[in-house]
Amino acid sequence: MKLISRSFLLLFCTLPAVTTSLTGGDAPGLDQRYAEPARKIIGRALQDEGAWNKLEHLCDWIGHRLSGSTQLEEATHWAAETMRQDGLANVHLQPVEVPHWVRGRESGRIVAPVPRELHLLGLGGSIATPAGGIRAPVVVVDDFDELQALGPAQVKGKIVVYNEAWQGYGKTVQYRYDGASRASSLGAVAVLVRSVTPLSLQSPHTGSLGYSGDAPPIPAAAISIEDALLLRRLYDKGAPVEVELHMEARTLAPAPSANVIGEIVGRESPDEVVVISGHIDSWDVGQGAHDDGAGVVVSMQAAKLLLDLGLRPRRTLRVVLYVNEENGLAGGKEYRRVLGDSVRNHVAAIEMDSGAEKPVGFGLSISQAGASGPQADAALALLQGVAHLLNPVNAGQIVKGGGGADISPLMQAGVPGLGLRTVGTHYFDWHHTASDTLDKIQPENLRANLAAMAIMAYVLADMPETLAKP
Repeated sequence: MKLISRSFLLLFCTLPAVTTSLTGGDAPGLDQRYAEPARKIIGRALQDEGAWNKLEHLCDWIGHRLSGSTQLEEATHWAAETMRQDGLANVHLQPVEVPHWVRGRESGRIVAPVPRELHLLGLGGSIATPAGGIRAPVVVVDDFDELQALGPAQVKGKIVVYNEAWQGYGKTVQYRYDGASRASSLGAVAVLVRSVTPLSLQSPHTGSLGYSGDAPPIPAAAISIEDALLLRRLYDKGAPVEVELHMEARTLAPAPSANVIGEIVGRESPDEVVVISGHIDSWDVGQGAHDDGAGVVVSMQAAKLLLDLGLRPRRTLRVVLYVNEENGLAGGKEYRRVLGDSVRNHVAAIEMDSGAEKPVGFGLSISQAGASGPQADAALALLQGVAHLLNPVNAGQIVKGGGGADISPLMQAGVPGLGLRTVGTHYFDWHHTASDTLDKIQPENLRANLAAMAIMAYVLADMPETLAKP
């Protein structure tokens, strides 16, 4: 592995030890109080090999980790043992019952007007086709309005193809999640969804769907952008288009699994907790390198790095590796349930679940009543001091709006949530595909994310102030 360049380290070492505080008044800001620990953290992180070694093992030796799989259980036990070896305290597996969906064999092809194989991945939670498959005419729509305009007369007995254009993940993912039930309510027998991505090299992107209770479940799969556009062109020519699908997907009884938890116990206020986290499950294709193996190993290695530097914070820093983010959020929900009223002792939670491209900073959300105004503004202003500490790794943007799916139950209870943000240039090119593999991770970017996570975690766990009280 290539270490960070000497010139970058020299640039970092020449930065002033104390920068101007943005907190106002005579009290030193976070940038002043934590300049020296941050300097040590960055120096160590930019030469770190441990995060990469952990990620290599998780990806190459364990592989993809869908809920209910033997690979996920291997990963949770490996992570717990690794935390113990790294010196974390109170390492344990927190039992969680997770959904157990199995893909099985699947295929799709255009049978008329021209024969073509489809690049297809069933959507998580989909039901199977009948044993003999489904062969039916298709209707192609670009959005839900076009579907509704067709009505039951033109949709019944058909396979609906959603050729929705990419409008960002938040807007486009609704077709993957709601598309099957919306089509089923009009009598469709199956759906094919254009993959939720801005770029495709014939790569289908899987992900969860949601069946509503007011329409029968029907088989649902993602197809590549290229295949969706081909079906649109054929359909627009006016000739009947037929597709044949075979899917063996099935949902088994819920399976036992576990969140993985380890701690650096706080030196003064051990009952107060800052969580750093990622999710250890992934889809059943690729290796789950960006989503979310990187978040897992960065959280683990951030704690080890602080221990190695002798930086034991005032509060407890807790690493939580959640299970079942991809198709149920059972891990995040169970972690919150077990806390009960003690959730008020959680002063912040950070999640890294946007891949490991170049970091740019953190997004902050405080969601309890009354905290969206002046209290959130004050917390954001306080963290600008941390922004100065993160500038050497170009991760100094602290903005409103952040968190993560796994920590959302904590955030709903009023815990301030932060998400580690990256440039996101290619994340959705690889997201939920067979291409989410270790080779897509740049070691220098992984190190920069490690530095950003370790600094933010240490400051939040050590500073006398808190961002908000749950």
